[in-house]
Amino acid sequence: MRTPSTFKTLPVVGRATIAVVVAVWLLLPLLPVLVWATADRWSFPDVLPSAWGVQGWRGAADAGLLSALARSLGLGLAVAAVATPLGVMLGRVLGWRLGRHPRVLVTVLLVPLVLPPFAVSMGLDVLMIRLGLPEPVSVVLLLATLALPYTAYTSAVGFSRTSPDLAAQARALGATARQARARVVLPAIRGPIVVAALLAFLVGWSDYVVTLLVGGGQLITAPVLLGSAAAGSGNDAIVAAMAVATLVPPVLLVTLASRARMAP
Repeated sequence: MRTPSTFKTLPVVGRATIAVVVAVWLLLPLLPVLVWATADRWSFPDVLPSAWGVQGWRGAADAGLLSALARSLGLGLAVAAVATPLGVMLGRVLGWRLGRHPRVLVTVLLVPLVLPPFAVSMGLDVLMIRLGLPEPVSVVLLLATLALPYTAYTSAVGFSRTSPDLAAQARALGATARQARARVVLPAIRGPIVVAALLAFLVGWSDYVVTLLVGGGQLITAPVLLGSAAAGSGNDAIVAAMAVATLVPPVLLVTLASRARMAP
């Protein structure tokens, strides 16, 4: 029997108040960005823009926003394609072997996250150069390495909540090992796998440091273009338009992933 969460036990007014506070907390910092993205002229001391328009969006498009978004999409999908299967395989071992020792599980998977990503990237970058890998491939592999703790931890939690007897029962009914994994085990942990893939995608989509340093400035993704515009253009409308365009795809993806995770 499932115990209702503390949030669900609160009165309706209390839940509504908490929801409003959380929404304001999350959306309030975005409000100036949204206003700037639709402002053609906004000078001090005006409280609101004196001229509204889409000049910022036109400037962002002229700076290569669409192609940068396409590169970010490709990079995020590539990182997810590499990190998710590896995370599921590692999570299977950790979840079923260490599921009864959650502290050990957390320590094994989260200790790499203590290390600064910049230091890890610079260390692995030397290895990539000596192997002679192309820069885009090096970026994908490095970001997949950084995303692996997230995908492995999420998958391990899913496996730890799923009985290994499922696979054994499928094998007893005549399924091969591959069929048992594909038709029984993986569907049973579909939700954690979706979350793991989403986290890996977000690591690739939002990265700035690794893409800029390891990519050698040749891989211009949306965060790299946004950082360059924020540092040098001085046009707040263009920077705001880029920021909004960079933010929208992950939000849509999180929404779609949430629906897929909750679907029967």
